[in-house]
Amino acid sequence: MTDQASPEERPAEVMLVCGEASGDARGAELVRSLRQRNPTVELFGMGGAGLRQAGMKVVHDFAKVSGVGLSEVLGSLRHVWLAYRLLRRLLLRTRPALLILIDFPEFNMRLARLARRHGITVLYYISPQVWAWRRYRIRQLAACVDAMAVVFPFEEDLYKSSGVRTVHFVGHPLVDAVQPSRDRETSLHGLGLEGAKLTVAIMPGSRHKEVASLIGPMLEAARGLAREREVQFVLIRASTIEPGELEQAVAEAPFTVRIADGDAYNMLAAADLVWVASGTATLEAGLLRKPMVITYRLSPLSYWLGRLLIRVEHIGMVNIIAGERVVPELIQSEVTAERILAETRRLLRPEVYRAVVAKLEAVRRRLGPPGAPGRVADMAMRLLAREGTGAPS
Repeated sequence: MTDQASPEERPAEVMLVCGEASGDARGAELVRSLRQRNPTVELFGMGGAGLRQAGMKVVHDFAKVSGVGLSEVLGSLRHVWLAYRLLRRLLLRTRPALLILIDFPEFNMRLARLARRHGITVLYYISPQVWAWRRYRIRQLAACVDAMAVVFPFEEDLYKSSGVRTVHFVGHPLVDAVQPSRDRETSLHGLGLEGAKLTVAIMPGSRHKEVASLIGPMLEAARGLAREREVQFVLIRASTIEPGELEQAVAEAPFTVRIADGDAYNMLAAADLVWVASGTATLEAGLLRKPMVITYRLSPLSYWLGRLLIRVEHIGMVNIIAGERVVPELIQSEVTAERILAETRRLLRPEVYRAVVAKLEAVRRRLGPPGAPGRVADMAMRLLAREGTGAPS
């Protein structure tokens, strides 16, 4: 952040705000693309390790403000409010040429309204999924952003018809990110597993409550499947989960379970089937064309509140994009070992497996070509040029 230079000499200042790990990853990709186009751009805001490594000045770490369900967020409201006050002061003091917001709707829409009142240009990347819940907020969003970079094909027409000035479908950034670097045999052998054996990847989530809720039914289902056929399991650990949490859970399993750290895309690519917590991981598995069983379990209060607000037929993004139930979804009380096992048996039938793979390939095509971060960076550069700060000094 620059305070000494005259307006003519100051490099472009961009404030970027995200509130969770996936937003941090997408923000880091965007920051690198922006710096390729304008090495002098100064970026600051809320993020995490990914954005720090990409060169952004992180003035507040998102770790204290992220939550999973509505009731879980209540426990961190104080941290959310403190973060907002800090970013509000910073926004009004620095008056950046551009505010880039990544997902994290409740927090970021408030910042967008503040920026609009003070004439600061707003670009929203990975828009809030208001088409899924509280659709009336679409027009509220349209009133406080200047441009939107959307990552699902159906969002472009939706936001344009609601009055957003500039909307572009940029493709989904995971199309670039989800790229395995090894073949199946190498990945499995690295964990002491057999390349030819049926392999199930277990992804119980990236938050402690999520893992605690899902790991039991998943491991019990694994026990049942291991009784029926030759199978091996890979438990993919999210970076936000301590290894000890998972090691304790699998210590007494009477079947083969290996824990994979920091190698999610290679291990997903090596799997034949995935048991996964609802979230970004479902789209990652879908991009790799892996049949999956999606599980979704929140606290009773969060689920009850969500039922009042959510207006979509499916919870898994692969199903939403496909417009049909391509892969099974187990919700709340449906998340049992018996149901996971039953859906797994069905998916492993050869004709079902082939049909699901074909439909997941169609989902991948709908998410657009690679290059989303660069297209968003181009949008940002155009907005900066409009403000007279887009060219390198």
